[in-house]
Amino acid sequence: MTNTPTYDLECIDIAKSFGAVRAVKGVSFNIPSGSFFSILGPSGCGKTTLMRMIAGFEEPASGDIRIKGRSVLGTPPNKRNVKMVFQHLALFPMMNVFENIAYGLRCNGVKNAEIKAKVHDVLERIALPDVAEREIHQLSGGQKQRIAIARCMVLDPDVLLLDEPLGALDLKLREAMKIELKQLQHQFNTTFIYITHDQSEALVMSDHVAIMNQGLFEQIGTPQELYHHPETAFVAGFVGDSNRWSGKVKASDGSGGTVETDQGLQMVFTAAGGRTIAEGTAVEVFVRPEFIHTVRRTEADGVPGEADNRMDGVVDSLLFNGANSRVLVRSSRGELIEADVTLTGHGDLKPGEEVCLFWSSRQAMCFPSEGSA
Repeated sequence: MTNTPTYDLECIDIAKSFGAVRAVKGVSFNIPSGSFFSILGPSGCGKTTLMRMIAGFEEPASGDIRIKGRSVLGTPPNKRNVKMVFQHLALFPMMNVFENIAYGLRCNGVKNAEIKAKVHDVLERIALPDVAEREIHQLSGGQKQRIAIARCMVLDPDVLLLDEPLGALDLKLREAMKIELKQLQHQFNTTFIYITHDQSEALVMSDHVAIMNQGLFEQIGTPQELYHHPETAFVAGFVGDSNRWSGKVKASDGSGGTVETDQGLQMVFTAAGGRTIAEGTAVEVFVRPEFIHTVRRTEADGVPGEADNRMDGVVDSLLFNGANSRVLVRSSRGELIEADVTLTGHGDLKPGEEVCLFWSSRQAMCFPSEGSA
């Protein structure tokens, strides 16, 4: 007898329209207990509408939403064991930290002694044991984030929804809070569902990510799967950085072949996702900057044999970012190609130098263009 997996949340073919606009078009997914699940997509793709349906603020036009195996359709937000952290946190400025966290417990009729124990326990778990008597305006941005989460977690929700909670923070604090949120999720072992348009947030923190586009999920997978094995051109272009070419397949053996790009470059490719791409198909080809090897034209003979694609060009500019530095190379056809380089300050490439770019056909991810057969 096999054990069925335990899901904190199941969404089954849920859909929602606003007039003629179909915001969510029949989305299905399951989230295992205690996982960090992100929904990533551009503005207007339907992710916030989806979260509002899970929270109970919107009712789906069709489908079902189950929490811990039980349907919550028709159940109002305050009766669902789901809590939500908004971008602007909505902490009560007239209450101190203790009263903010205790608010939901008081509304539920919990006795004072139990409230005190629960609030101090949750403050310990978010590593802020000494701030109970502080006013909200005395907290840093990162501390406010943790208090907003503590206010939800003290109520022991089955699912915590986070709607772009880092959007109002400055860049450095946002980077630090990514790590903190992941640690907090492990600390509480509660299912977190995180909505964002920022791919770095989703990739750093999540166990699984759903890529949403125009009301549908294009792909659900681990961050590594989405990055290295995208199933659609949209996912390849949206997750991570890529150089992108449009073109037409000139020769194919089914699993790979040769593309002539719109700029006239002949490129050897491997069909992404094990699909078959026939000769004559209009395609999009993606190559990530870290897979492009850049050498001076005078040193081009020393490139490994598996690098079966080559393009000549001139260094347009250097993009210094420490270990993540890149070079922009302009080809004779006018394309600007981005490639990772190591800039040490000694013997670096310079703008105007002639270079060769090399990459393997295995790293040239090829997808049929939208509308292609």
